[in-house]
Amino acid sequence: MPSPVIDAVQDHIALESAIGGYEAEARKEAAIERTYSACARLVGGKVDEIALVENATRAWDMAFYALAAGFGAGDRILTAETEYASNVIAYLQVTQRTGVAIEPAPNDADGALDVDGALDVDALAAMIDERVKLIAVTHVPTNGGLVNPAAEIGSVARAAGIPHLLDACQLAGQISLDVGAIGCDVLTATGRKYLRGPRGTGFLWVRRDLVEKLEPPFLDLHAAEWTCRDRYTVRADAKRFETWEGNVAAKIGLGVAVDYALDWGIDAIEERIGALADRL
Repeated sequence: MPSPVIDAVQDHIALESAIGGYEAEARKEAAIERTYSACARLVGGKVDEIALVENATRAWDMAFYALAAGFGAGDRILTAETEYASNVIAYLQVTQRTGVAIEPAPNDADGALDVDGALDVDALAAMIDERVKLIAVTHVPTNGGLVNPAAEIGSVARAAGIPHLLDACQLAGQISLDVGAIGCDVLTATGRKYLRGPRGTGFLWVRRDLVEKLEPPFLDLHAAEWTCRDRYTVRADAKRFETWEGNVAAKIGLGVAVDYALDWGIDAIEERIGALADRL
């Protein structure tokens, strides 16, 4: 973590020790809200489309299980051959529960034997039919250096009217992100990798006109309001995917980390990473 991130986290822990957790959170409300705006700037989204969660896996799970809530036998989810293991386990669980089919699109011609190729977009497009309910792909897999063609995948999804869930865990802070250009509907990321934020931080971006169509797999008094004895109302923004309790110091640190990366410039960071990789 850069020094400003460490300082922000330590300062808030010191403040909590001096005046208590609730009071410290209230005093630092502006710094917490700054994290939402920083994450929105990072991905090219709106502040009310951002949810802060404890890690990228939880962000992805909250979105995926909300999207999959209405899926049933005969429905199809399209993904890539180079998919993250935690995501695959979630796919398998939904398959066992509902009978939905999980189908990876083949790699392009560059993929052979133990060398991963990028997802073949033409092959993906050829797989589309009325039973496809979701396209879910990892933009940059955990290892190997592959970058999947997320924008081209987004074009296929938009043309077919199919939600596009993008796992950008390895991408955020390393390569520029623009959800509008990518054409995804949901994006998830972590703070602890290329953004160099605290561990135990992640965020979720959900396109505004999709937010209210998705009910999270679980709710609490932050995500929803208990309106009368037997009813509740889910909040209208992406914070419906959050929980009330959280690590405030880490949330503030995430915002500082995102601002730090943006101040350097993601394009400059990408160029530096590329130069180091070429040298290696």
